[in-house]
Amino acid sequence: MSGERRAFGRCMILGAAWLAIAFLVLPMLVVFPVSLTDRYFLSLPQDALSFEHYANFFHSAEWLSATWQSFAIGVSASIAAMALGSLCAIGCWRLSSRASEIVRALMLTPIIVPAIVHALAFNRTWVQLDLLDSYLGVILAHALIGMPYVVITVSASLANFDPKLEQAARNLGASLWQTVRYVIVPAIRPGVLSGGAIAFAISFDDIVVVLFITSRHIYTLPKRIWNGIQDHLDPTIAVVASLLIATTFAIVMTRHLVEKHRQLQRGVGETEGR
Repeated sequence: MSGERRAFGRCMILGAAWLAIAFLVLPMLVVFPVSLTDRYFLSLPQDALSFEHYANFFHSAEWLSATWQSFAIGVSASIAAMALGSLCAIGCWRLSSRASEIVRALMLTPIIVPAIVHALAFNRTWVQLDLLDSYLGVILAHALIGMPYVVITVSASLANFDPKLEQAARNLGASLWQTVRYVIVPAIRPGVLSGGAIAFAISFDDIVVVLFITSRHIYTLPKRIWNGIQDHLDPTIAVVASLLIATTFAIVMTRHLVEKHRQLQRGVGETEGR
């Protein structure tokens, strides 16, 4: 009887889990048929499937320019966030004092503060620095927003780092910069890359800060989508959403296959070693 109850409880948990996954995933799948609509507004296809809006996206200078701007800004901001966040995390890790804990806590404030507060603060500050509606201003803003996530992921990697490796490198004559570059950074590379990926995603998806610090010169993809919703419900928005979902799925699956291949090679190597 207890076995039947355990099996029933397991089925209930699995059912609830799959319902939660369906609730989160199924609404995203709606954008694919909407992107193939034959209408000139957001709706499901009425008479036939049409790739007209896909052609509109790939032949539209405005949409392609917005995509490349978002990509370039996201890459630049993530690189800056990885550099600054990694240095901050390594510095706090080396000090290991009360001051470093205060600095680490302050670095988490951008995550806690609402985005509208960031936007207002950047707007007032960027006006004084003459950085409004400039690529440098957007990149700096996104780098500052993404940097706390790099600090978190790098700090987690440093928690598993053996300090004896640093001491051994210094005893062998390596300078502080050489120790950081050749010993610490390779060990924490997964944390750095994870934080950089999060920073890129935040930059690529940001709309609130961009609306406050840009006007006519810079149009990122989220801003272009926002304008498309405000002017008219352009089905090209569904095309952009479907392409982003498909790209994200492809990246995740590629990473999963690469990890599986590495595990398979590691297992073959261990078997041959035995």
